[in-house]
Amino acid sequence: MPETVAPRHLPLSLLLLRLGVLAVMIPWTVDKFVRPEHAVGVLGYFYGLEGVGTSIIMGLGIAQAIVIASFALGFAKRWSYGAVMVLHALSTLSPYRTYLDPFGEGSNLLFFAAWPMLAACVALYLLREHDTLASPGSKH
Repeated sequence: MPETVAPRHLPLSLLLLRLGVLAVMIPWTVDKFVRPEHAVGVLGYFYGLEGVGTSIIMGLGIAQAIVIASFALGFAKRWSYGAVMVLHALSTLSPYRTYLDPFGEGSNLLFFAAWPMLAACVALYLLREHDTLASPGSKH
């Protein structure tokens, strides 16, 4: 199969997508350290994981920070981009009640913003070999 040439602006476009995803993922990660009780509540309400302690949240925050740092640097792309995609897919699907009744009491339409970000995460994962700007070993 002949190798295709990527469009000239593809690496820049993918870097901008990566930075956009980071703009969401970084505050979510920092929140686990600044307000661990908030993360405990989120795990209980959206994931049904009641009674998770703040030390578990801190451990999750550390793991998430490692994933996010790898993703930010474009390092170990199959692993880091895949992990970000899966993490965001879980957070997108967990508030399914909001999607079923978007105008109901307590619903928040901002949850729908997770879908385009999930599409960006999938695109980044599928096109990861073309995401070469600001990545280790990049020629740019």
